[in-house]
Amino acid sequence: MSTAPTPLPSDRQEIMIVSHSMLFYWWPVWAVGLLMALLTYLDKTLMVVVPPKTEAIRDADVYWNEGKSSERKRYAVVVRDESKLPSDDKGDPLQPKLHMANRSAYGVIFAATLLLVILITNVPLRGLWSVVVIISIVLVAVIFALLDWWEKIFHYLSLLDIRINAGGYLFISLVLLVMWLVTTVFFDRQIYMIFTPGQFRVCQEIGGGESTYDTIGMVIQKQRDDLFRHIILGLGSGDLIVRTSGAHTHEFHLPNVLFINRKLQMIEAMMRDRPVVKGTA
Repeated sequence: MSTAPTPLPSDRQEIMIVSHSMLFYWWPVWAVGLLMALLTYLDKTLMVVVPPKTEAIRDADVYWNEGKSSERKRYAVVVRDESKLPSDDKGDPLQPKLHMANRSAYGVIFAATLLLVILITNVPLRGLWSVVVIISIVLVAVIFALLDWWEKIFHYLSLLDIRINAGGYLFISLVLLVMWLVTTVFFDRQIYMIFTPGQFRVCQEIGGGESTYDTIGMVIQKQRDDLFRHIILGLGSGDLIVRTSGAHTHEFHLPNVLFINRKLQMIEAMMRDRPVVKGTA
């Protein structure tokens, strides 16, 4: 006769580890893009599309269709030579309607964010390399300060003019957000590893079947963190390696696991509390 073991708490019966794609780390791009779209719209300035040799004039006399002059001087955009403004099907000039910020800082911030995310997600900097990069950045910053180069650099950066209208920010950000949500919520969850007391199941391909292995002798290794990718963009993610024991060992790599430290603690606690069946005479 035997008695059933005391069941483990329900929240530790099953632990699911999901391997995410690199697209997960692109959330700053759509987040900054949506913010820039909002700021550009709130700027309340519009973009005027003009041909070459167009001149902006201050204190101009403006005459309306009736031939009457405006009561006060106005700013005007004058098209030189025989050039024409963009027109609609009726031949009337297109009126300004595209929201464009008056400052170029928004475009520079968005471009810098995009380039940094591309760099961080494609150049791994683990362990010592991340320390070397940080120290190098600090040293370069100090050297530039001692040589009074920062003032010149900021002056040239102020000449950098990158502008995107509100619709451009919104289109790029919304498309990327939809891709991010579909990939993170649906496709990424098709590649997983589920731990239960005494065994774990693995699915390595989207639409593939599960393989089951025993946890006896299993080795779980967390790879060194990439400071920029795992800590800054991943908000505490990491890469996991699981090795089985026995005559035919298997090794599974699960990159970009969210909240990896907490998941490892839960798995270790589950392995310590492996159920044991007690027999009675």
